[in-house]
Amino acid sequence: MRDVAVAPAVTGADAVGLAEAVWDNAGRHPESVQFVRPHPVDRAWPVRRTGPGGAPVTCEQFRDDVLALARGFVEAGVGHGDRVGLMSRTRYEWTLVDYALWAIGAVTVPIYDTSSADQLAWILADSGAVACVVETAEHAATLAGRRDALPALTRVWRIHAGDLVELAERGNSVPVERVAERRRAVSAGDVATIVYTSGTTGRPKGCVLTHCNIYLDVTNATAAMPELFHPGASTLLFLPLAHAFARQVQVGMVHTRATMVHSGDMGGVLEQLRQYRPTFVLAVPRVFEKMYNRARQKAADAHRGWLFTAAETVAVRYSRGLDTARGPGVPVRLARLLFDALAYRKLRAALGGRCHYAIVGGAPLGERLTHFYRGVGITVLEGYGLTETSPALTANRPEALRVGTVGRPLPGVEIRIADDGEVLARGAVVFQGYWNNPEATRKTFTDDGWLTTGDLGFLDDDGYLRITGRKKEIIVTAAGKNIAPAPVEEEIRAHPLVSQCMLVGDGRPYVTALVTIDEHAWAGWQSRHGLGDASVAQARDHPALRGEIQAAVDQANRSVSRAEAVKAFSILPEDFTEAAGELTPTLKIRRETVGTRYADDIDALYRGH
Repeated sequence: MRDVAVAPAVTGADAVGLAEAVWDNAGRHPESVQFVRPHPVDRAWPVRRTGPGGAPVTCEQFRDDVLALARGFVEAGVGHGDRVGLMSRTRYEWTLVDYALWAIGAVTVPIYDTSSADQLAWILADSGAVACVVETAEHAATLAGRRDALPALTRVWRIHAGDLVELAERGNSVPVERVAERRRAVSAGDVATIVYTSGTTGRPKGCVLTHCNIYLDVTNATAAMPELFHPGASTLLFLPLAHAFARQVQVGMVHTRATMVHSGDMGGVLEQLRQYRPTFVLAVPRVFEKMYNRARQKAADAHRGWLFTAAETVAVRYSRGLDTARGPGVPVRLARLLFDALAYRKLRAALGGRCHYAIVGGAPLGERLTHFYRGVGITVLEGYGLTETSPALTANRPEALRVGTVGRPLPGVEIRIADDGEVLARGAVVFQGYWNNPEATRKTFTDDGWLTTGDLGFLDDDGYLRITGRKKEIIVTAAGKNIAPAPVEEEIRAHPLVSQCMLVGDGRPYVTALVTIDEHAWAGWQSRHGLGDASVAQARDHPALRGEIQAAVDQANRSVSRAEAVKAFSILPEDFTEAAGELTPTLKIRRETVGTRYADDIDALYRGH
């Protein structure tokens, strides 16, 4: 199949400004709980009432909060179409600022809270932001050092300092009707946000998304997945809201009156999952890879590795059986009942015990892990999209799931496969272009209006899309062999001791790999192998460690041809980090940065050839 299109469930004629849902919810279901705020640790925004499970925010209360802050922004002079930067971790105030700006027709410019001073200054300057909301004193200090280069930036508000509360108090002088007029003046075609790509190569580009783009993406996606998005559903959101994937879920939760808990503290996520017991979660694949690896390592440390292996085998067989006409056989079903009591319930309990679905995006999880989690009782729904597409294009759904694919197009989306295998997309969810960058915009579209995604893939006979790699990441060896690195990297990362893996081989005689070690798995492993307090840097050439990684490489090599197999590898002294510029905020590897930093390690892998 070369192309597939799915008719929209909601069309552009139905699109409205994104803030309208806040007022609709408050009018129709004022007492429904829209958010639950974890116990606050600062005075960023007042809390009306708290209980043992945190502070609930009803639809009516959220409307009142949005209105109060919107009045403050109006009093501060933020106009229709003005860009306002927002740099913060995931928290209630992030969503509050977003909707308050949308309510007056302003444009939110999200900025990752981990962004460097250069990235922050570039985004604010390129977008022409007139104001910026930051979370911490550190963020404010970072911005203060670049104010001279930002003449358009006139106001900065700090969440931790209580500046939003003061802003809302000053907004008391603004008539409520003035906000209502501003809100009614917002059209579906107005710009809602400019989201800057994470920039794995070059400077980030600002994706211009309208209210219509986001509205249609969210309404069509939630209509296609009612099992996840509905009143009574809940999620714990711990991905950064600066990422379009998390932002879509935020809007989807408000649109469907589901309940959302914000979590900006990754260190406390597991405890919050147990406390708030969400019905679904969303994450990038690395989160689920690490959860699997730690469970496997914990079993090994307790000398029960054999039990985990058996439980994993049964889970995978059970899941694969679900995809057959007859379903899993009786022996597998009985074995699953046994392992459910011994192991699976504990894994589900780690997500709160009520979570039956997980949405994964940003990169592939891998078929075996997807089958594993489904066998355990957590159905992983992989999807696909880009910031440029608001962001979702395709998704697996509970009733239409094909493991190994990213699902069929969502309603209103068309997918086509170009002659060279590139995935093309078209539909009302596709952005209008890059901010201040007409040349990049022109290059992103074909002459007949299809968005070029930069991803390679194919459609099966039933219209399910399978992504095989990124065009720009394809390795072309000296022998002319084209190799997509992602499948082998996924296999190697499946080993519990491995954190990251990056294949190398462009213009080289064969493929090699750079491997980093998971710091959480390292302590137990070094203890079991008598390495004392040795660091990875000190032990990276130790025969036992190299043997462990060689086993992971050998396992991955079994899934590819000889030309694609990894011939040599280097264990790096430390893991890739966002702070060092080696990872994007969504944990994608910046290959050029890593290649430059570890050029000597790479050269050593080819010495003598």
